[in-house]
Amino acid sequence: MNKNLSIACFLGCLAVVIGAFTTHSLKESLTQSAIESIQTAVKYQFYHVFAVLFVNLYAGFSNRLRNRLSFLFFLGILLFSGSIYLIYLLNVSPKLIWFVTPLGGVFFIVGWLWLFVYFLLKTVKKQTN
Repeated sequence: MNKNLSIACFLGCLAVVIGAFTTHSLKESLTQSAIESIQTAVKYQFYHVFAVLFVNLYAGFSNRLRNRLSFLFFLGILLFSGSIYLIYLLNVSPKLIWFVTPLGGVFFIVGWLWLFVYFLLKTVKKQTN
């Protein structure tokens, strides 16, 4: 759990740095479209940092579930946000990594669906007792 929290905090810090760097230092060299894409990546990174923090601080989850959900969200951040950063900040051709961004999105979706099913089943179980 502490490892997941540490990684989440680092990724939160990194999102602030990338967002600030893009907005303040690169606004003259990037197109408005590129800045908007990077801002989207930063937002999604933050959303999922908060998801990891929640997952690891919620007392109802087992360590195994915490680790699995954290892994899904970390992988989503790496692939979704990371691929956008590579494209716009390091000029990697989108043709080389076209599949990475949507794959990261799939990991986000799977993590959220897993949370949904967990809480839905918990609600149903509580209602039947």
